[in-house]
Amino acid sequence: MPPFLIVNADDFNLTEGVSRGILTAHRHGIVTSTTVMVNLPGLERSRELACEAPRLGLGLHLNLTFGPPVLPSQRVPSLVDGNARFVRDRVRVGAVGNPSEIRAEWAAQAERFAAVFGRQPTHLDTHHHVHRHPRVFEVALDLAEGLGIPLRALTPELAHRIRGRHLPAVDQAVGDVGPDAFWQPARLIDFLRRLPPGVTELMCHPGYADGALSASSYYVQREVELRALCDPRVKGALKAAGVRCIAYGDLAAVLENRP
Repeated sequence: MPPFLIVNADDFNLTEGVSRGILTAHRHGIVTSTTVMVNLPGLERSRELACEAPRLGLGLHLNLTFGPPVLPSQRVPSLVDGNARFVRDRVRVGAVGNPSEIRAEWAAQAERFAAVFGRQPTHLDTHHHVHRHPRVFEVALDLAEGLGIPLRALTPELAHRIRGRHLPAVDQAVGDVGPDAFWQPARLIDFLRRLPPGVTELMCHPGYADGALSASSYYVQREVELRALCDPRVKGALKAAGVRCIAYGDLAAVLENRP
């Protein structure tokens, strides 16, 4: 099986600058999919922007750690602070988040996605990877099974459990954030040259560093990632390695045809 690659840009609708950057990375770079944060303002504008890129896969970025919940805060007391906003602490969510409240909030986020975009998401992932935590993972997996769509497989163990629910899963997922931009041209080119057979998800965070993003710890790094994802040398390495780029909507068919 040749190497297949899904390039997913997280955080669509975080700010308009981030959403525009993701679209640029799709039109002029290698991004094939994105995931939307539906609990934040500006969702209707983000829908308009998404309509400009009909070939961009559109999933749901389930969120418990940034902004307000979709549900009234009194329905999810274990997830919010005194200002009725999510607590920006993924470890806390895994430790004290009430699974029934998480289940209700994420169901509401999925419903909002469908209402705004007029379709189901192509796949699910989570902000700050909160579904790494066992109790949170079970909720995410139940939601994915109910919708019949893939969930990001952060580890081989999670991929095995996702496939156990008869859902497609990638073979590996690679990407992170930090004090420096994670994806820069040299790292991307090296990654593509070493890509093994099977299906890999490349997780990335491109965007334009607008003023609305200035409080984020991953701010100017997004523009570095954006330039890297659009770098002609990266596109050349992709072609030279014989990598086939797909979106999450293609995953099930690719895996069904696996030798």
